[in-house]
Amino acid sequence: MPFGSKKSGLKLSSGESGKLVKITKARKEKKSRIERAKIILAYNSGKNISVIAREMDTNRAKIDRCINKALRFGIEIALEDLPRKGKPQRIDMNARAWFLSLACRKPKELGFASEHWTTCALAKYTRDNCETAGYPCLKKLSKGTVSKIMNNSNIRPHKTSYYLEKKDPDFDTKMEQVLHVYKEVEIYKKSDEKECIAILSYDEKPGIQAIGNASPDLPPSKYSTWAKDYEYKRYGTISLLASIDLMNGKIYAKVFDKHRSVEFIDFLKDLNEAYTKDSIIKIILDNHSAHISKETMKYLNSVPNRFKFVFTPVHASWLNIIEMFFSKMARSFLRGVRVFSKNELKSRILKYIEELNQSPVIFTWK
Repeated sequence: MPFGSKKSGLKLSSGESGKLVKITKARKEKKSRIERAKIILAYNSGKNISVIAREMDTNRAKIDRCINKALRFGIEIALEDLPRKGKPQRIDMNARAWFLSLACRKPKELGFASEHWTTCALAKYTRDNCETAGYPCLKKLSKGTVSKIMNNSNIRPHKTSYYLEKKDPDFDTKMEQVLHVYKEVEIYKKSDEKECIAILSYDEKPGIQAIGNASPDLPPSKYSTWAKDYEYKRYGTISLLASIDLMNGKIYAKVFDKHRSVEFIDFLKDLNEAYTKDSIIKIILDNHSAHISKETMKYLNSVPNRFKFVFTPVHASWLNIIEMFFSKMARSFLRGVRVFSKNELKSRILKYIEELNQSPVIFTWK
């Protein structure tokens, strides 16, 4: 007479059964998960361990372990491997802390020429100095172990990220002033009253390179895109001075070889002519020296109460909406421009601005 099973039966819900059936039919599941799902379904159907082992051509112990996990922890854990004790750590925590302190120092501080560690250099320096520091367990440290320790500690001494130091002590006050101007624009747009005020966002884009082809471009016949020769000619750089009217989206621009006080004043004179005499021209701009020079102040005194400057904080160009236009321009227009001279580049930039002003886009702060 066969022995009766002392194990309790599984009580699977319809959802759990459906999930297990889905796993057994999945093409991208792990083999171990499929096998365990079949074991649990077979046991749930009333088959004993010996029958399941024969049908699946395996041993009873394997079936028994899977069923015990399902009974004790549920089917989700039964489908996976339980965590094991693993190999004991050869490198203790104190040695790891010392190693990470090395990784967080620059090699040049320890007498090397390099600014950043490589895994090979860091592993060699650690092996050479670990016994002196009192951590002989690091004597066989390999590059792979170096990577594992740093990954687990989320340290990347071989990489560089950038940050912007907050140098302006009045940062918050200036930022609020700029944001209040943007809110003022929003209010004026909703208002029916005609205000005698123009609000502009202004900045310069210096160093625009005038680049020409050494060889002609190839049309997309052989290739799927236009093909450019790697070699090019460089004719010099120019500066774009531009502002965008935040009320209607119109762009005012001038192109010069430089961007000094003389060029800035020339740009202000154009703005002075563009708006009615009874309007106040409020301009958001950065802290460039040309904006506060003696020459600029002299011109502003010659047109009293005409211009009002709202300065962005130092290192906060992202607060100026005109930067959105410059970004769009760099990605769409300047990215592929090839010219034969600086004058051609100047004329094409002004033509680009003219085309944009035919369908102006009103940039808004969000």
